[in-house]
Amino acid sequence: MRSLLTLGNPKTAKGAAAGYLTAVLHLSPVDSAGCGNVCPYASPGCAASCLTTAGRGGIAKGGAVRKDNGLPDNAIQAARIERTRLFFTARPAFVEALIVEIERLRRKAERKGVRLAVRLNGTSDLAWERIAPQLFTIFPTVQFYDYTKGIERMLRFVNARSCGPVGAWPANYDLTFSRSEDNESDCRRVLDAGGRVAVVFDVIPPTYYQLPVVDGDASDLRFLDPSLPIGLVAKGRAKRDRSGFVVRGG
Repeated sequence: MRSLLTLGNPKTAKGAAAGYLTAVLHLSPVDSAGCGNVCPYASPGCAASCLTTAGRGGIAKGGAVRKDNGLPDNAIQAARIERTRLFFTARPAFVEALIVEIERLRRKAERKGVRLAVRLNGTSDLAWERIAPQLFTIFPTVQFYDYTKGIERMLRFVNARSCGPVGAWPANYDLTFSRSEDNESDCRRVLDAGGRVAVVFDVIPPTYYQLPVVDGDASDLRFLDPSLPIGLVAKGRAKRDRSGFVVRGG
């Protein structure tokens, strides 16, 4: 079995300066693995602009693309497809392997004198608090975090963090809401409730929603950010987006 978690992403590596070792679980987005949809809240613009084509994931010899899903034909996409198929066909084994890897990386972080942060949805949007709630109790010192477009899921997190009862949401699992071309009103609901919202721009502006914008490309440690708009520069196929997913004219 291939490793489930990856290190070495240039953006997540920036977290080292803040005392974090960051690992990310990358699956094959939406239903591109042919066995199930791992992005149930994705808009058309989000699906077309997915970060799975950013960086090395978007590079293939001669520009070759896979016939089954149109993604770049490279080892990175093949690994993401393999992980996704394992997730759907052998869920208990997948979660057990994930636990083993997190423990190995937790010990590595401890030896380095830093804290482990794990992003479970690098290129997916799954409700891990329901899929594998044991992760958050097995690893109370690990900081888990994710982005989501699920508005009800996001509001559960925000409400539990601010005033909910103990156990309503894992204390070590942080969420950031993601804007797309069709959820502008939900973004305002999240900000009004006290959450943060990630927005993809062609150029990050100083303000959005009449609020200061935090540079989200300075690191991926969203759980350290205030409850404000988080600006991310378009990457991969998102650079060509014209659906409204990418906010232009910043």
